[in-house]
Amino acid sequence: MQQDPRIADFLEALQLERDASPHTITAYRTDLAELQVYLEARGLDLDRVDGRDLEPYALGLREHGLSPATVRRRLAAARSLLRHRTREGARESGVRDVPLPRAPQAPPHALTAEQAIALCEHPGPDPLGLRDRAVLELLYGAGLRVSELVGLRPGDLDRELGLVRVLGKGGRERVVPTGGQAVHAVERYLARGRALLGRRQDVDALLVNNRGGRLTRRGVFLIVRRHAEPLGLPDWVGPHALRHAFATHLVEGGCDLRTVQELLGHQRIATTAIYTHVAGTHLRETFLAAHPRARAA
Repeated sequence: MQQDPRIADFLEALQLERDASPHTITAYRTDLAELQVYLEARGLDLDRVDGRDLEPYALGLREHGLSPATVRRRLAAARSLLRHRTREGARESGVRDVPLPRAPQAPPHALTAEQAIALCEHPGPDPLGLRDRAVLELLYGAGLRVSELVGLRPGDLDRELGLVRVLGKGGRERVVPTGGQAVHAVERYLARGRALLGRRQDVDALLVNNRGGRLTRRGVFLIVRRHAEPLGLPDWVGPHALRHAFATHLVEGGCDLRTVQELLGHQRIATTAIYTHVAGTHLRETFLAAHPRARAA
């Protein structure tokens, strides 16, 4: 079966615009191939389906004995595809009417502190290496989203106070503290790297590519992978993995979830609650190590 070009377009957007990992792309490709078979067998056009059209699809997934998590993933893939088609000009799909089965939210993959530090320290001392080091240190040291990182301007970093002004989702601005390593990396990049990256530079961009233009989200993904692969890090390690590591290591260090919520720019504490497993595990390990009556005889 030949893949619907509209599905191919969506998968490309996932990779370029959302920095989806190869594993995620493969899962979506498989799930949406099943959806394409279903639609073609019933003579349904992708841009004309609504929630009622997908109810038999959802029922069929459940009747095949798939786990609620798998059913949820496949329906979520369908919803994401149809939302993308709506943004591309297709009519409102109404696919949100299809209920998703509840599934426990798995904690995100997280790098260890040693892995995150090794990744940040991998770039060399050449101009591109200095730029890459600044990118990695800001992702891990400030927990930025990729869109926030590439949107930074030179004046957004207060190098004396170690603060970064960030324009987050919904145009909400926040100020995030960052570590001395990130500040030092940006200073070295500005002093010895940036001027050598392209003749015509975007003066409004803090981070530029090798032609002097503003660094893109795709460019950030490639930077992370370029330094993750030689270290033997898994395929899921991308820009968002460093943001997850930022939050995870803060919680492991005793930071409360409300503070982590503010640092990440989450509007709702429920979004940050995925890190509660880290807090619980860390507290238990601390208790077992510290209390004289914690372990059974």
